[in-house]
Amino acid sequence: MYFEDRIDAGRRLAELLLERGYTGENTIVLGLPRGGVPVAYEVAAALGAPLDVCVVRKVGAPGFEELGMGAVAEGGIAFLNPRLMEEVGVTEDELKETIRRKSAEVEERVARFRGGAEPPALEGKTVILVDDGIATGGTVRAAIQALQVRRPGRLVLAVPVAATQTLEELQPRVDDVVCVFPTPELYAIGQWYSDFRQVPDEDVVELLERARSTLPRGRPSPSTEPAHV
Repeated sequence: MYFEDRIDAGRRLAELLLERGYTGENTIVLGLPRGGVPVAYEVAAALGAPLDVCVVRKVGAPGFEELGMGAVAEGGIAFLNPRLMEEVGVTEDELKETIRRKSAEVEERVARFRGGAEPPALEGKTVILVDDGIATGGTVRAAIQALQVRRPGRLVLAVPVAATQTLEELQPRVDDVVCVFPTPELYAIGQWYSDFRQVPDEDVVELLERARSTLPRGRPSPSTEPAHV
């Protein structure tokens, strides 16, 4: 095991970000719920930056939900794997229904986690996108696409552990990649943690509320910012 838990992972990731020169100035940290939020909280606390979420849901193959064909993010942004869709024989109607259902789940989680608050403004800011680990990267790709629409000044992908091949594929999509432990073999993210228990929605809400009361607050997104497409 490489990390004790997500708190340990977040603190070690924060140390690396600080070494790379990242600070809380004009910066916002976004965690991918649910497991990425405890990691992102430690990063935001160390940098003195606001914390928010970027909500993404995996799109599974009909009848085989664990087989990820892509993901749907806030704003209706979808990343799909055409090759895999063809291999499993997904019909257009099945795909539309799956995306509709996952988009509804995304909107429900956005409301639950933000409590009705507007998303923060990202335009011109350094946005640090945090997850607890990356294997194939489907959900992260959708998150990156969704964030690029909101015109950040700099988009940084930061994770404790990730597959090196996936990081190489994601590198051209962002301005910087920061990873504590890139590895050529990553079969399961949990194998790199002593404690990788599931993070309940309630814990995500609690961390976000704690961040709002103790960390700087990001400016709300104005209605003119294209947060939705």
